[in-house]
Amino acid sequence: MYIVHSTFHVPLEKVEEVITIYQTRSKLVDQYEGFQSFHLLQNEVKKGELTVQIIWNTKKDYLNWVTSDAYKKVHELEQNYPDQELAAIKPIVQRFEVVAK
Repeated sequence: MYIVHSTFHVPLEKVEEVITIYQTRSKLVDQYEGFQSFHLLQNEVKKGELTVQIIWNTKKDYLNWVTSDAYKKVHELEQNYPDQELAAIKPIVQRFEVVAK
């Protein structure tokens, strides 16, 4: 199993807007081979810290996704978001290989 976290910090007044964006996301990633699940996580203490967690069967499945046209399309939409403050947020990406269950 392969897990990817993309953590980003959002101004507190825009947290609900960002949560709504993810609640109504395109779900293109869900259709990719090896996709297991998507979660948007909110830090309990630092409410402006959000993490997108996507779980894959394998690292290869993840790499197939990030090199796909669908991935590029999703991220182009983010770059062109009308709120440029949100569009400019850069996540910290961490990748994990599950080594024990």
